[in-house]
Amino acid sequence: MFKSLQTIQKYEKEAKSVIKQKTFWHGWKYDYSMHEQKASALLDNGFSQLKEYMGLLFSSCPDKYFLEGPRGSKLRFRMPNLDIRRHNDHEVSLLTGYGLGINAERFSSEHMKVQMFMLENDRKTIAIEVPVWLLPEETEKFSQLFREKKPLTGHIDLLRVENNKIWVWDYKPNAESEKYAATQTYFYALMLSKRTNIPIESFMCGWFDTANAFVFRPKAKMLKEF
Repeated sequence: MFKSLQTIQKYEKEAKSVIKQKTFWHGWKYDYSMHEQKASALLDNGFSQLKEYMGLLFSSCPDKYFLEGPRGSKLRFRMPNLDIRRHNDHEVSLLTGYGLGINAERFSSEHMKVQMFMLENDRKTIAIEVPVWLLPEETEKFSQLFREKKPLTGHIDLLRVENNKIWVWDYKPNAESEKYAATQTYFYALMLSKRTNIPIESFMCGWFDTANAFVFRPKAKMLKEF
């Protein structure tokens, strides 16, 4: 995938000039970052709403939503009827290994080692730590699911564009043992779908580590099956 360390370093240097970043303090430090060049190239073919949304986040993210209410990363229930497929040779797992090794001294967080490597070097990754939210009135079963009246919020680890789909990815260092990652990524995709008015059927969801990637196709009808 990468010919040499020099090639990777060249990509990193070039990427820094086209990556736009903003730090959000949403109960924790989140470094939202977007690769403007890749976003323009990959989103101009039908996903311009996502490009517009990501641009607006730099100036108009509703920070107060993220300081209270349910969080996507804390959801602890299972989605029904998901056709989850496991891959032990997915390219995101290979990229994870590269990122953990090459960025070992650059970042203290494993997440950032992986995320920034992919944002700088992977041609399909367009953004990391993307803030998203869902208002109670935007889904019928909000109070039933979350037992709350305040917005659901979260940050998407990685956004990639591939085969005319928007991929919502969550890095999980022990992906195989995750019980609720499918639920969490489903709601990340739903939140982004609501924010952009892009149908959820245009998304794919997954979580991964260096060994495995688990993927599924989210559908609107899944919420009705609870």
